[in-house]
This record gives sequence, structure tokens and C-alpha cells, in this order.
Amino acid sequence: MSKFKQTSISDIILDIVIYTSLFILTFSIIIPILHIFSVSLSDSEAVLGLKVGIWPVGFTIESYSKIFTTKLIPNAFKNSVIYTLVGTVINLSLTALTAYPLSKKELTLRKLYMTLIIITMYIGGGLIPMLLLIRGLGLFDTMWSLILPGAIATGNLLMLRSFFQTIPAELEESAKIDGANDFLIFISIVIPTSKAALATIGLFYAVGHWNSFMGAIIYLQSFEKMPLQVILREIVIKGTRLDALAYQDPLESMKSEAWSTRMKYATLFVSMIPMMMVYPFVQKYFVKGVMIGSLKG
Repeated sequence: MSKFKQTSISDIILDIVIYTSLFILTFSIIIPILHIFSVSLSDSEAVLGLKVGIWPVGFTIESYSKIFTTKLIPNAFKNSVIYTLVGTVINLSLTALTAYPLSKKELTLRKLYMTLIIITMYIGGGLIPMLLLIRGLGLFDTMWSLILPGAIATGNLLMLRSFFQTIPAELEESAKIDGANDFLIFISIVIPTSKAALATIGLFYAVGHWNSFMGAIIYLQSFEKMPLQVILREIVIKGTRLDALAYQDPLESMKSEAWSTRMKYATLFVSMIPMMMVYPFVQKYFVKGVMIGSLKG
């Protein structure tokens, strides 16, 4: 009985530690987001006087009005959405189509294929050869230069392969008895069974596309094709004002430091919205999906 009580007390202490840690972690994430949102909705005087905490002071939507009335940010936002959606669909399709046959032990030269794929995790061609390849294929300054080079991530491929190996072979055997071919089995049985894995890996791919900016800096020349993250880099890191980036009248681009800060924070918050909207819909798959690489080697 005393052992049971001792175990219960230890469980309670463990729960307290876990929930306290989660609360601190959540608090440390939410507070900066609230501060960014509040600064973007506050007036310049309050921002300049460092009066803004987690609640707007001198409420105004001027920053957001400026963002959406200037073509620069909406166009970059549209580019990022297109690159992310198209890229994620291509990523998931090619990763799943490659991982499925590699999960089958009867695949001819399976070990050779796996060895060649794993080598790519440690050895890359380098930036200059990749740039020459992109130019040679006619992909330079196009959307495909950001999508096709990373169409399959080796780590995600290996995780999805591991998940496919956990699918009971009896399901596929019964489908074959009914006359289904490999492609029909893949579409009607494997894909529906792998929703958690696909949702998790899809989220990894989508976040990668959304946050990527290095590829755009290297492979894109046309400013109107730049994704939102490149514009954010210009605004936040270089401190460039929105009006200057939009090539408007130089007199109009001379804003105060407070105005520049408000614009930076408003743009930052706008860039967070898509991922914050997507995550709740895939959250139910995420807990199960993140374990896919540890289920079977």
C-alpha cells in the first residue's frame, strides 16, 4: 500500500513538472507572437516610447492597410503560397512513390538503391554544380528551380519507407487475390492507411517551402517572382522599408524608425498566419506521424 502511495506521489510530481514545463514553453512562444501582433497594431508614438507589451497601444491598422495596398507583399505572399502548395504536392507524390517499392524486400537491387539514396544524405554536388545544372535544364528564374531540386528529402523518404513496412502484408495479399495490381493497392490501401505519416511529412515539406529563401536568392532574378521570405529578409535583416522596396517616391519612403518597426512586425505576423492555420488541421495526425521513423527499421 505504501508502495502504491509512493508511486502515486511520484506520478503527481512528474505530472507537475511536465505541465509546468509545457506551460513555460507555451508562454515563451505565445508572448513574442503577441508582442509582434501588438506592435503592428500600435501607433508610432507608442512604439517609439517602448510602451507596447502584449496589448496594442493607440490601436491602428495602418500597417496592414499599407501592406495590402502595396503590390509587393501580396504578390510575394501569393508566390509563397503557390510554391508551397505545388512543392508539397510534388514532394509527397514522389516521396510516396519512391518509398513504397523500397519498403518491399522482394525489390530487385533494393540494397543498392538504398545505399545510393543514403549517400545523398552525406555527400552533395555543391552549390556551383547545382547552379550549372539548373541553368542547363532551363529552370533558372522559374518556380521549378525552387521545387524540383529538393523534390525528395532523403530523411522523409526513409521515414515513410519505415512506415510502409509496418502495413500488414495480409491487406495487400487480399487485394491481390481480388485482382488488384500494385498501383491500385498503393492508391486504395497504402495511401488511406498512411494518412498520419503523409500528413506529418507533408507538414515538414510545407514548412520547409514556406520558410525557404536561400534558393530564391540564388536561382531567381525577377523580383516579382520572389517569395515572401526574401521580402521579409529585406525588411527585417537589412532594415529596408516597404516603400523603398516597392520603388515608390523616395520622399514617401522616408519613414520614422517606429513606422519601419511596425511594418516589419506586421509583415512578420502575416507570414505566420498560413502555418498557424494549417497546423490545427494536421495536429491529430502529428503525434502518431512523428513516430513513423522509430516503428521499424
